[in-house]
Amino acid sequence: MKKQVYIYRSFERFWHWTQAFLIFFLAATGFEVHGSFTFFGYQNAVEYHNIAAYAFIVLIAFAIFWHFSTGEWKQYLPTFTNIKAQINFYLIGIFSNAPHPTKKTVLSKLNPLQRLVYLGLKLLVIPVMVISGLLYMFYRYPQKGSVVGLNLETIEPIALFHTAGAFALIAFIVVHLYLITTGHKPTTNLKAMITGYEELDDDQGEKPEKTTTAPEPVKTEN
Repeated sequence: MKKQVYIYRSFERFWHWTQAFLIFFLAATGFEVHGSFTFFGYQNAVEYHNIAAYAFIVLIAFAIFWHFSTGEWKQYLPTFTNIKAQINFYLIGIFSNAPHPTKKTVLSKLNPLQRLVYLGLKLLVIPVMVISGLLYMFYRYPQKGSVVGLNLETIEPIALFHTAGAFALIAFIVVHLYLITTGHKPTTNLKAMITGYEELDDDQGEKPEKTTTAPEPVKTEN
């Protein structure tokens, strides 16, 4: 028997979709600033990119607070249990309709491979993008007719790190979009991140640990 379990909370879904929008927008304006194409116009692209960057930093601050205040940060603790089986599943098993080696629950939403990838994204890629972006922004940056900047000899290493981080994010997005389709149905994971509810086996719907938020509802299919 399967039942619909409320697995993604309101803020989690808001954070996910807002972050997705900002990453796509930052990529579009960033590559235009880089000279890859023209759409907004260079000056507008620079301005929009900077505004989106500040919005992204604010979102990160709220997300960090939410993760630690609710205990959701534990979802990203790495584990190597079943990681080989998980890799084999994505490389081979998924194409032969093999059963998933790990089971999603309210208390364990990510499989071992996802934990490592998301942890690397949060502790390495995102910080590199934010730090290099701020350094890039304040390196001899014109502000109201004057030049305000950091005392750095060259901007090239900053630009390389920022661009490398951008390509890493794009690679993650490509893989992420593919993995969205690997649920029970191609639209299962997408629907779950929109509604908050996901269909889980009856023995997977553990109640979440007590947090400062109200208990989450669970509805059972007839």
